[in-house]
Amino acid sequence: MKEYTELEVWIEARKLTNMAYVVSKNFPTSEVYGLTNQLRRCAISIPSNIAEGCGRQTAKDTIHFLHIVRGSLYELETQLLISNDQEYISSEELDIFIAQIVS
Repeated sequence: MKEYTELEVWIEARKLTNMAYVVSKNFPTSEVYGLTNQLRRCAISIPSNIAEGCGRQTAKDTIHFLHIVRGSLYELETQLLISNDQEYISSEELDIFIAQIVS
């Protein structure tokens, strides 16, 4: 089996996380402990849980962590939609994120 660092899903999750960090740098300072923090924590949990799941001993444990990843992706999508609602990110940025999430 491949190392988790060689998995395309993990590589793409890292890209998504970095995108979240870059875009959230432009959020208002009033959001530093709110949406900025929540979005970043959610995004970073995605590649982290892929890595943790790959380190587990059983397929059942790995699948459990992949279900957590799916939930985090939904959470991230929701936070990005709210970011767009609040005009912290543009519709174009949102579309790029959504495309990355669903790919």
